[in-house]
Amino acid sequence: MGVLFVEYPKCTTCKRAKAWLDSHGIEYADRHIVEENPTAEELAAWHRASGLSVRRFFNTSGMKYRELGIKAKLDAGMTDEECYELLATDGMLVKRPLVIGDGFVLIGFKEPAWEEALL
Repeated sequence: MGVLFVEYPKCTTCKRAKAWLDSHGIEYADRHIVEENPTAEELAAWHRASGLSVRRFFNTSGMKYRELGIKAKLDAGMTDEECYELLATDGMLVKRPLVIGDGFVLIGFKEPAWEEALL
């Protein structure tokens, strides 16, 4: 079974994560997060499968996140649906890399979590 690997190729964390997948022989479909931004529907499904807070899907260290004042909007009580719609407007708002597999979603690159889900 392969997985979907959603990345921004210039991101150093994404490069390390891709190298990890390759070194462990894990098959994946590669997707450029800016050229093929996740849709609101995909984000909603991934959020449900992840079991995490929707806030974890935001790239909090990105310039766009700060420019748009998203933390204040989240703190003011954005709904999950509003979050999905906002995230779907620009791939640079989405935390990366993402790995989506059968029954799991991994956000960011944390080796122990990746080992548990993928090995």
